[in-house]
Amino acid sequence: MALQPNLALRQIIATLLLLATLSGHASNKPPAKAHKAVSHKAAAHKASTRGPVYGKTKEATALADELAQQYKLPQTWVREQISKAQHLKGVPKMVLPPTVPTAKNWRAYRERFIESRRIDAGTQFWQTYESALTRAEQTYGVPAEMIVGIIGVETFYGQNMGNYRVLDALTTLTLNFPAAHPRAAERQAFFKSELGHFLAQAHSQGNASATGSFAGAMGWPQFMPSSVAKFAVDFDGDGRIDLRNSPVDAIGSVANYFKAFGWQTGMPTHYPVGFDEARLDKPTLLAPDILPSFSVSNFTAKGAVLDEQAQKHAGPLALVELFNGDEPPSYVAGTENFYVVTRYNWSSYYALAVIELGQAIKVNRALSSIQSNAR
Repeated sequence: MALQPNLALRQIIATLLLLATLSGHASNKPPAKAHKAVSHKAAAHKASTRGPVYGKTKEATALADELAQQYKLPQTWVREQISKAQHLKGVPKMVLPPTVPTAKNWRAYRERFIESRRIDAGTQFWQTYESALTRAEQTYGVPAEMIVGIIGVETFYGQNMGNYRVLDALTTLTLNFPAAHPRAAERQAFFKSELGHFLAQAHSQGNASATGSFAGAMGWPQFMPSSVAKFAVDFDGDGRIDLRNSPVDAIGSVANYFKAFGWQTGMPTHYPVGFDEARLDKPTLLAPDILPSFSVSNFTAKGAVLDEQAQKHAGPLALVELFNGDEPPSYVAGTENFYVVTRYNWSSYYALAVIELGQAIKVNRALSSIQSNAR
């Protein structure tokens, strides 16, 4: 199978055509809604019925005492916070897998994010915070377009950060996690840990009223409390970390997250890949999923066909498969940096959307600069 043209060039050409089509916001139909926007709106509807506060029930008190001891917090204070947490009746249902799984479709998923409104918002975000993005790139080695892509996919540049009290959401998912979930014990333990981290941060900051998603993710980058504890940084230098009100802190924190998970400066995230059907051993190539496991020589020996740039890649590769509904799947050769992006959200679809949104915004900035200089 012949290789497609260079992936980066192909994406730039496609993006330029898209931008030309969408120039002046003259689309004939409204832009597709972001998945975060849809999630928060759906969450608002499903969890609109709020139950009572947990109060001083046996379960709430036992939880408070456990977390106070584990996170070395004042027992009386933790009991008070948990007693004031409100049961969100709709939230447990929202963490259950869908009863009828929908077919994965990369092209449909991509259209949610690589669209004119988000590209324009990302271009404006980059322009507004250019100095912080440049400093983050210099400090952590993470390209500005990756940071911009993450924040754009996560919260549409701060437009969809969630309005649930994190205390309510995490307490609900700790005390009322649905037993029907296939990994109920594991997930309940996760949310209990997140609640503990949140309470430790709330006690330190003197504020337990922070808001976020129905699952407890917060701020521009939608960090869970444990990620705030491990990766968030005071990038604006004001002496405190504030991911909801400081986009600069969010920029530095996303870059630090990527670096902590092994981002390698200068390494591409992925390459185009084709197949030599006569030698193809696709089951073996797909077995490790998105974890880079094959040297270039092993990758090609099993029937993958790489372009000249990819053949020079020094690290391991993974065959990343993205389904397109009833159409044939799409494939890329993912590098260790692609895997790093999936540590933010464990999905190859998510990772490629982040990457392509960042690239589209980078192209849009260049195009805007050319148009500005031509005037």
